[in-house]
Amino acid sequence: METLVYIALFAPFVSSLFSALFAMSPKQLFVGLVASTLLFISFIASATLAYHVYHTGETIHVTMMDWISAGDLHIPFGFVVDQVSVTMMTVVTLVSTVVHVYSIGYMDHDKSFNRFFSYLSAFVFSMMILVMSDNFAGLFIGWEGVGVCSWLLIGFWYHKADVTREENPSISPSWAANEAFIMNRIADLGMLIGLFILYWNVGSLQYDVVFSALPELSGTVLNAAAVALFIGAMGKSAQFPLHTWLTDAMEGPTPVSALIHAATMVTAGVFLVIRANPLFSVTPEVSYFIAALGTFVAFFAASMALVNRDLKRIIAFSTLSQLGYMFAAAGLGAYWIALFHLAAHAFFKALLFLGAGNVMHAMDDELDIFKMGGLKKVMKWTYIYMGLASLALAGIPFFAGYFSKDAIIESAWNEGTFILWAILVITAGMTAFYSFRQVFLTFDGDERYKKFGIHPHEMPTYVLIAMSPLAILAVIAGFFKGIFEHFITQLLPEYEMSEHTEHLSWILGLIVLAFAVSGIVLAYKKYAAGLKRDEKVENSFIYKLLANQYYIPQLYEAFITKPYKMLSDNMWKIDMSVVDATVDGIANLLYKSGDSSRKMQTGNLSNYLNWMAVGGVLLLVIAALSAMLG
Repeated sequence: METLVYIALFAPFVSSLFSALFAMSPKQLFVGLVASTLLFISFIASATLAYHVYHTGETIHVTMMDWISAGDLHIPFGFVVDQVSVTMMTVVTLVSTVVHVYSIGYMDHDKSFNRFFSYLSAFVFSMMILVMSDNFAGLFIGWEGVGVCSWLLIGFWYHKADVTREENPSISPSWAANEAFIMNRIADLGMLIGLFILYWNVGSLQYDVVFSALPELSGTVLNAAAVALFIGAMGKSAQFPLHTWLTDAMEGPTPVSALIHAATMVTAGVFLVIRANPLFSVTPEVSYFIAALGTFVAFFAASMALVNRDLKRIIAFSTLSQLGYMFAAAGLGAYWIALFHLAAHAFFKALLFLGAGNVMHAMDDELDIFKMGGLKKVMKWTYIYMGLASLALAGIPFFAGYFSKDAIIESAWNEGTFILWAILVITAGMTAFYSFRQVFLTFDGDERYKKFGIHPHEMPTYVLIAMSPLAILAVIAGFFKGIFEHFITQLLPEYEMSEHTEHLSWILGLIVLAFAVSGIVLAYKKYAAGLKRDEKVENSFIYKLLANQYYIPQLYEAFITKPYKMLSDNMWKIDMSVVDATVDGIANLLYKSGDSSRKMQTGNLSNYLNWMAVGGVLLLVIAALSAMLG
């Protein structure tokens, strides 16, 4: 089993190194094939480990070496394969394998084909370190690793024109990459503080040691550590107010969006809360805040998706909304339900992003759904895939999202948080509406793309075949809910629904279903026949508020980005006029004094004797003055 652990972990690393050998070379097809094969090997190893852990209940610990040993601080480079980590390993490697194969076709004409696979595999390797580590320090290595790799991938097309948000709302890849990196670094400061608090009070960062010591810590320490760790999770999982980077990250290649938003980086924050559940379970105030914030973000993001016209950004807002659902479940103590929704969401969301990539590829990089329509005639399989994924996202029986999202909403009712339950139910209706709004406007109605001289086409067959596992799982993953609950609650706390909730479960389910179906019906009536724009609605305050993301990006630009840039410019001027002037002045003084002193070196012995005499007299004077003063 130890060998399988190393294979699962290091196969993506080998893939990245291999691809990097050809990073500066023209496209080599075998680079993509080798990288995809190595990722598939990692998936097979992860799946085998999952099978072993499921049947034996064994937790596998592997320690490669002592990483840090200084004084009382001992941190091994160790990994743990248990029910939580092996679930994440399997989901990450499965989605990553599909994304790698898909990228062979999607990046076919990109001159940096080989470099892309190096970055993509490095991203997966970082995520595997994050989920497999047996201590918080190792988790933080992977945490920062996915941050760096996301910067490389989001800004992959850095050569595109660099424009400001004022000049172009879609910004540039470089700007988006920097935004994601900086915003995550801000949140990571909170996470580091949380790690410092835990180490200062426990003396270790090993999961088992920290969690076993929690009963001995005061409530103040526990709350401080929980809040600090959650701040880190907020940045990585793009929770308000650190959310704007997630939709801007769409400037990267579509396979990157599928990987980051489906199974890796953005789910890391949810994973942290689930992994540290012993800490959050004993801090109920912090947990309730997590649930409340998650519920707010679910509604907040869904509202912005209602009017957005960019196909990838609609799906990105959907990701943000579903992350809110996951945090709501985790905050309410339903940790295993949060993890189940994370896994199910990974399948249908990756499928949606890859389907969006198909559309973007067919539409000559056009993403405005108002310029599409009627694409199902030429992109039948993409239409089917995105339709299935949208049904799963909307929570229609009996697709994957139905089982996981309904369980989250039911847990909100079970905890007596009626306001949270009502908001999540309404959000479910909004989710169904915007999901099928994009499907109908993209694939149904009149063929608006003909006005722009676009000639769409379906992706190659092997790309569609590569997407098929995600389509299958988007349909059937929910049926494994019972098996998953039995498996994962061997480690995570069980979550029991009250008898009252059990009696009302079918009514609660019908209410959610009614909202979801109503959303789909409304979208069908409004958009299935084609685009019917209402200028009165589009010019309304609410529409503009949602279309401009509540003007939050503009507020950040006006009150943070521009003042910081102005401060930087002024500090640069101070640096040049004061610091540099002082340093340069000293340097010039020394240079001139040295240049003047150089004239002493004449080569004439009598001149040297004269200077020696002067020096001797000065020494005698200094000695005499010292004696008098002493």
